[in-house]
Amino acid sequence: MNDDLSVRVNDDLSVRVNDDLSVRVNDDLSAGVNADLPAGAWPWLHDLARWIGSWLWFLVFRLHLHGRGRVPRTGPVVVVANHSAFVDGPLLFGLFRRRAVFWVKQEMFVGPLGWVLRRLGQVPVRRGTADRTPLTAGLAVLRGGGLVAIFPEGTRGTGDVTAVQQGAAWLARTSGAVVVPVVCRGTRRPDGARRRFRPRVDVMVGEPVTIPAGGGRAGLAAATEAVRAELAAAVRELDTRRSS
Repeated sequence: MNDDLSVRVNDDLSVRVNDDLSVRVNDDLSAGVNADLPAGAWPWLHDLARWIGSWLWFLVFRLHLHGRGRVPRTGPVVVVANHSAFVDGPLLFGLFRRRAVFWVKQEMFVGPLGWVLRRLGQVPVRRGTADRTPLTAGLAVLRGGGLVAIFPEGTRGTGDVTAVQQGAAWLARTSGAVVVPVVCRGTRRPDGARRRFRPRVDVMVGEPVTIPAGGGRAGLAAATEAVRAELAAAVRELDTRRSS
């Protein structure tokens, strides 16, 4: 869970997400999925890690949670979050009250860490190749009623969400899952600033929204912009709360 925790579905990744991309989630694939986790995951380890995170982050940060209960407890959900620090992914993993499947860059899946990530049910993304595996895995999880979490900006930055990639919108549009915007503020240390002890961190969950299901590339572009707009609006709302 890191700065490439997002799905970068664009020319850089050499994956074109449009109506010509046929993702086949059939009985063979579904048979390998433990409902809301990908094949190979250990549900007990996933749940244990989330439980540890649910306590750990309250010790590391002065956490202020807003709207945590807005994440549906059941049913397919695509979480889209802004991304400004390495810790954003692990933080959200521990704060969700249900299992969550994040997409992680392939480079993290080496050695003991890679083994743990796979057992936790996280999905590797191969950068620079036409890799459909994250899409098929994510769609299978959603069709099993699970939650997939994506940082659609594509990398760490200011977290203001000026642009997003298409993967989250494609998944939501294809699966019928609701999209839940989640915003983190306070995890990013300003350049040149000293690290503070237990800094204040705010996490706000927006209202679930349904992404328009228009067809073709224009429909996907509209869905992608809808995702960006919802997330950017949530960022502005949290920034207003923090400054008041």
